[in-house]
Amino acid sequence: MNEFMNLFADNDPGNISTAVQLLLLLTVLTLAPSILVLMTSFTRIVIVLSFVRTALATQQMPPNQVLIGLALFLTFFIMAPTLYEVNEEALQPLFNDEITLDEAYEEASIPFKNFMSEHTRQQDLGLFMDYTGAETPESVQDIPLTTLVPAFVISELKTAFQMGFMIFIPFLVIDMAVASVLMSMGMMMLPPVMISLPFKVLLFVIVDGWYLVTHSVLESFS
Repeated sequence: MNEFMNLFADNDPGNISTAVQLLLLLTVLTLAPSILVLMTSFTRIVIVLSFVRTALATQQMPPNQVLIGLALFLTFFIMAPTLYEVNEEALQPLFNDEITLDEAYEEASIPFKNFMSEHTRQQDLGLFMDYTGAETPESVQDIPLTTLVPAFVISELKTAFQMGFMIFIPFLVIDMAVASVLMSMGMMMLPPVMISLPFKVLLFVIVDGWYLVTHSVLESFS
């Protein structure tokens, strides 16, 4: 800790540059969970995957660790162009002392704003713009992150729940069919979920469900 503080006390430009890089790294690491959840595709992906597990009624299968891991790697895959642009336009120039920290922040926010604006509904954005009393922005870059991020999040939640509803429909049909058969046979004491579970898993495997879900998620961001 003392060595870290000495970097700021030293007037050597090289040490100051190193200190700025360390400070930036610590800041990014601190905000990383919020950035990952609220400013990327992670929210939509993890909710859709959770809907799949709930629709199948397989309890904790797949485990949370598997769903979160898959959501993370899909997020990195989808966000790769955005992260590459942030590295090229903000991080590398900052580390090479070509731009200041404030300029790096502005440059890094541009790719994220472009990504979020593409998947934010006008109605959701207008809600927060009207609340703050802000004037209509001339471009996406004029929208502050404090307004764009919550608008993006509620848009992602709506989209994820719409996809989750579509996922539920075929499994709901199976549950209703099994329940009707059991009632007609007078087996009302037997839980329909117990009987329908193998059929739902079989259907999901036959149609290659994980491929279809992943394909739908990727297409929703294209």
